[in-house]
Amino acid sequence: MTDLPWLSSKPEALEPIRGGRGASILGPRNLPREREVPDLLASPDTDAGTIPNLKFSYADARNRLGSGGWAREITIRELPAATTLAGVNMRLKAGGYRELHYHKEAEWGFMIAGKARVTAIDTEGRPFVDDVEAGDIWNFPAGIPHSIQGLGDEGCEFLLVFDDANFSENETFLISDWFAHTPRHILAKNFGVPESAFANLPTDVEKTRWIFNGTEPTVAKEDAIRCPQGPSPIRYTHRFLQQEPAKAAGGTVRVVDSRNFPAASTIAAAINVVEPGRMRELHWHPNNDEWQYFVRGRARMTVFASGGKARTFDYCAGDVGYVPLGMGHYLENIGDEPMVFLEAFRSDHFADFSANQWLGLSPRQMVKEHLNLDDETLSKLRQDKPLIV
Repeated sequence: MTDLPWLSSKPEALEPIRGGRGASILGPRNLPREREVPDLLASPDTDAGTIPNLKFSYADARNRLGSGGWAREITIRELPAATTLAGVNMRLKAGGYRELHYHKEAEWGFMIAGKARVTAIDTEGRPFVDDVEAGDIWNFPAGIPHSIQGLGDEGCEFLLVFDDANFSENETFLISDWFAHTPRHILAKNFGVPESAFANLPTDVEKTRWIFNGTEPTVAKEDAIRCPQGPSPIRYTHRFLQQEPAKAAGGTVRVVDSRNFPAASTIAAAINVVEPGRMRELHWHPNNDEWQYFVRGRARMTVFASGGKARTFDYCAGDVGYVPLGMGHYLENIGDEPMVFLEAFRSDHFADFSANQWLGLSPRQMVKEHLNLDDETLSKLRQDKPLIV
């Protein structure tokens, strides 16, 4: 037995044991991964039944590299349970472009670090230019042509959320790709110039464009482009972290949707800051699935799927989580620093129900007889939403 080639000395490790249940692992194991997800290795006794995987990390996603940065995506192909939204984590160097493009899906962007300039035109041919920085967001509805360029010393990094789980960053409508697949005489006729004007078009778009190096702009955003129609009256950007947050006992919550950011008509979101030892309360969403991105810290989430089914997941910064429509859940900060996560929905508005408020707004005798609670516990129930406790 000791001569088996897959056996080796193992450093101190977690074991799938809770109380008197379970047993140690004798075979091969991935220790770093097990330490990241201890609640999968030894599931809490409250977990039961079968629930699909609700976690995927950007660390496990293919990272496509360009001369101006990189991008990695989590779509329905990487996380099959996520049927409503897809996400892309992207980095642009200083001056680096995300090429002029458009797509059939709406794009909701959240700036994680650095600065960028975004450009677009609306359906009336009016341009939009703005400079964004960490904490700002943008939304470009389906079909709106746009670009992103990194600014400053380091450029930028951001998260993109798309309102179609089948979206792929590798299949957008690029201006260079379109021109490369259009006959030169057609381009000449369209733009009223000789064919020779297009002699130097990029040909290997896969390798030379998409995300590529560029020259950082030297003019202010107000002077970037002027046209007879004037600038677009539509605000495609929003200063998300400049919103006044809803303050709770254990942290803060900011919500953005079509009510305070009209350009975002298909994606609603909230950013939550949960202090150590605190938790986003037991709740559920009635209008759509929840797609999560963890920005900082460590979290534990148990998802209740009805019919006696529940499963617990552990998350850290850079992970994506998912909760199907209506399933009850909480998010607990299990680290020693603030836990920050973004929750997004394919909806024009944010909506949730609080388990605490539900019980607090139900007749006291009814709640007592349902759950065998004593009067002191009943007196603690809230008629508002605690949010983070």
